[in-house]
Amino acid sequence: MFSQSGHWPRLRAVRPRAIELRLHWWETAVLSIAYYITHPQVQIDADIPVSEWGLSELGRARANAMLDQPWVGSIRCIVPSGERKAIETAEVLAGRLNLTVEVRERMHENDRSATDFLPPPEFEAVADQFFANPHVSVRGWERAIDARRRIVSEVEAVLGSGETGDIAFVGHGGVGTLLLLHLSGQEISRKADQPAGGGNYFAYDIGARHLIHGWLPIDSPAPRLEFGE
Repeated sequence: MFSQSGHWPRLRAVRPRAIELRLHWWETAVLSIAYYITHPQVQIDADIPVSEWGLSELGRARANAMLDQPWVGSIRCIVPSGERKAIETAEVLAGRLNLTVEVRERMHENDRSATDFLPPPEFEAVADQFFANPHVSVRGWERAIDARRRIVSEVEAVLGSGETGDIAFVGHGGVGTLLLLHLSGQEISRKADQPAGGGNYFAYDIGARHLIHGWLPIDSPAPRLEFGE
């Protein structure tokens, strides 16, 4: 679920990390994968800006549980937004992989500074309007079409920078959902929103430019995927 705190190609279980696509008996193509990871649960504090919220105890525990995922070891580049909760999530990965994080400020969540914190029922109602009316600034929030354009531009800039290996983008449910919809060729709506609480990820085949799978929890067993029979 977007929070404050399809029919894909034929896929079946086998290999969770760098996926191998069998071309002929003598050759194998190793796919580079982009993972978009949303921060897990946060410590809500109505007295400070939402962008400055950090991970809660549960969120940090889930971020550490993510390290047991078999796909984590193949990550060679970690790119979080500039929000504290995204950076803290990225630093958990970076610590395990001995990598530095490459912050991109414009990967931030949709700009909600006009309202900042809203009580959960009110927030959910406004979020529904955000997705339902993408060309409208609902309650002063950034328009969904503008947030989508921004996150797509940031991700494309990284994918086109010559980075090799798998890439982890660490961000947020709202712009993450807009990115997922864009990558799968769908119109803006809330139907592809992540599950409640955050701490989910989807995977994207960089070379073939298509989704491998949609939202999955960061702390649940990863699927093992193979193309075709």
